[in-house]
Amino acid sequence: MPRFDYKGRDQRGNAITGYLEAGSTDSVANQLLNSGVTPIEITENRPRPSLADRYRKWRARRRPKLDDMILFARQLYTLMRSGVPIIRALNGLADNIDNPYLQDVIRELVAGLESGLDLSSAMARHPQVFSDLFISMVRVGEHSGNLDAALLQLSEYLEREKETRDQIKTAMRYPTFVVVAIVIAIGVINFFVIPTFAGIFAKFDAELPWQTRLLVGMSNFMVEYWYVLAAGFIAGILAVRGWLKTQKGRLIWDRYKLKLPAVGIILHQALLQRFATAFAVTQRAGVPLIQGLTVVANAVDNAYVEQHINGMRTGVEQGESLTRTATQSGMFTPLILQMIAVGEETGAVDEMLDNIAVFYGREVDYRLKYLSSALEPILIVVLGAMVFILALGVFLPMWDLMAVARGG
Repeated sequence: MPRFDYKGRDQRGNAITGYLEAGSTDSVANQLLNSGVTPIEITENRPRPSLADRYRKWRARRRPKLDDMILFARQLYTLMRSGVPIIRALNGLADNIDNPYLQDVIRELVAGLESGLDLSSAMARHPQVFSDLFISMVRVGEHSGNLDAALLQLSEYLEREKETRDQIKTAMRYPTFVVVAIVIAIGVINFFVIPTFAGIFAKFDAELPWQTRLLVGMSNFMVEYWYVLAAGFIAGILAVRGWLKTQKGRLIWDRYKLKLPAVGIILHQALLQRFATAFAVTQRAGVPLIQGLTVVANAVDNAYVEQHINGMRTGVEQGESLTRTATQSGMFTPLILQMIAVGEETGAVDEMLDNIAVFYGREVDYRLKYLSSALEPILIVVLGAMVFILALGVFLPMWDLMAVARGG
């Protein structure tokens, strides 16, 4: 029961303080009045939350990850395939899902269904959890009577998406580690190594080469004004993050990262795979072409590619063929254009898109396996340049000092 601290006056007008355990402030006030105390102030004494309570609250605010959505789609498909009514299936999922945030969302879906909404409309109330692709697929499945099949396609699509993301993360682990090690090494050299050598050089009062003067100057600046550099670094990160949240900033960055050495081609092919997979899923489910392009544009998660897909949608709305609009976009390779053209002629666009997704999936897998090997020359050049500059700056004056000492 909550504890309440109170301040009041007794029948003689004397100030008194204390605490009572009650269900509400009204209960405390009634108890005080019955005992002859006039309450002046009543405040609830809330205990400080424990670390475990804070962790539970943090988990409750944590939005579901891709793993959670895969599990949700796969389990809901299994339950519906087994003939379990949808409300009962969702209630069962709400009890078994580990993510508290998603549990609350599922219970709200149940409330929406009980109030007369269909599942896709209830999901549309939670765009932070369910993507446009997810909602569109569920809507088509409901209208066609094949909701379980739509959920199966969604789970398979999300599983492929997770596999690609995990591969990219694994491939970037080694380069990221090397870059972090380089940054740490630069800090150690500038804060500890160079100041030590600078003290030795100062004792001999010798003329230092420009490489050494440059290194010493940079080191002195970092040692004396490290707080300025730290503040500038943090401000720069916040500014870049704010810029990337703007429409123009995100468009520029999404276009530029597709041209990065070694990594850009992988990102481009992964986006083409995602486009083909999502587009095939929508076409196989019976989503209208224009609506399907809108859904796919939001699913690719790249503003630059999204802009081109929206341009394709505009062309289709004006009566042009899908192949022509794809060619005019300049975004797709000749292989994709040829496969789309064959699909339009044969009426099997979804099958051709599946073939495109399989091809680029293999290409992404191959390039990711050798990404570390492709980045190694770049990292070696960076490390070599650092060692060369350090050697020139530190060892040249030492050789001069040794020559002076021998001459002396």
